[in-house]
Amino acid sequence: MIPLQSNTTRTKQPGIGFAFKTGLAFRPFFWLGAVFLLISFALWAAFWQGNLLVSPHGGMIWWHQHEMLFGFVAAIIVGFLLTAVQNWTGIPSLSGPSLWALAGLWILARFFILFPMNINAYVLMALDVAFLPIVAIIMGKWVIQSKRWRNLIFAPVLLIFTAANIGQHLGAINQNNALVERSSYLAVWVVINLIILLGGRVIPFFTSRAVGVQIATPAKWREMTILGSALGINILFLIGLFGVPIPKILLGLLLTLTVVFNLWRWSAWKINHCWHEPLLWGLHISYLFVIFGALLWLLSLGNLVPVDNALHVMTVGGILGIILAMTARVSLGHTGRPIKALPGLSWMLIAIFAAALIRGPLLWIWPGFAATAYQLSLLLCFIAYLWFVACYTVPLWTTRIDGQPG
Repeated sequence: MIPLQSNTTRTKQPGIGFAFKTGLAFRPFFWLGAVFLLISFALWAAFWQGNLLVSPHGGMIWWHQHEMLFGFVAAIIVGFLLTAVQNWTGIPSLSGPSLWALAGLWILARFFILFPMNINAYVLMALDVAFLPIVAIIMGKWVIQSKRWRNLIFAPVLLIFTAANIGQHLGAINQNNALVERSSYLAVWVVINLIILLGGRVIPFFTSRAVGVQIATPAKWREMTILGSALGINILFLIGLFGVPIPKILLGLLLTLTVVFNLWRWSAWKINHCWHEPLLWGLHISYLFVIFGALLWLLSLGNLVPVDNALHVMTVGGILGIILAMTARVSLGHTGRPIKALPGLSWMLIAIFAAALIRGPLLWIWPGFAATAYQLSLLLCFIAYLWFVACYTVPLWTTRIDGQPG
């Protein structure tokens, strides 16, 4: 499986130093991603208050869409995958100068997209787009070398994510808002696909290990239906990048399968045993928000719900929620600390889920509440990730307390 945790007895704590040379990818990318998210939220809030503090490439609305996905989320995904691939393959992952070179590439893209300084738009695109294919090549090489073929799927997924990034840049360059929108939808669904793929592995595993319950191995046909429907949605939106109309009937069928079979899957994970531990129920509820968002997206096909509400239920409750729960967990286990929720995590997860409900269903029911809904949901998410940075800066920047590498 994916042992991104350890419940073994801790050794006596050695001296603690900075983990610049031996730290794995989760350290810089989790921390940098969270800090960048806070900066992004602050700039976005200022924009809605009428204070244009910066003039980023593509404008503030494009920048917000792009950087939430290809700045923040991409950093967290890369931090997680480059850490997990060492467990999957047994091959040492990036660390030291090579890891910091990759992080430096991510930082440069964030800086120059925010402060373009008349740099050619295609140069900016090349600088930004290079990040994910490099990671895909690194991961693919290790997976092939170790012959752990089931994990090879992450390389093409990262390349589809790259295609969405290219679409966003080309949309900004050519002022093609439709292409920007289609690229955003593809990017969101790529991330959802990763959550469905990884969540199906780690959530029942973590739950079973932590609370000592047996979770039945799901039927293979059911899992293939879940993964196939998510992949099918990705393919439809990928085709849509080229201007091909997406058949609503086919998209509706795939969304229906996604909702029904993921809800069936989720119901078998025994959340009733997890309410004492936010590191568990946070993952469960985030996954449920993914399903809820897919349901709202299905309803949007019939113009019953604005697709924007479905999008934010998925991105806030699903993506931001599961990232907070997962990074809080991984950052403990992989720094040699006991996997026990730090004080305040429950309230921070509740803040994220409340923000998703405010930005999604409440805004749909009460559209006149829009300005307040934007500000309140943004504030709640800001507080949650500020808590993460405050609590996890020391663990992420110092060596493991058990003296092990990582």
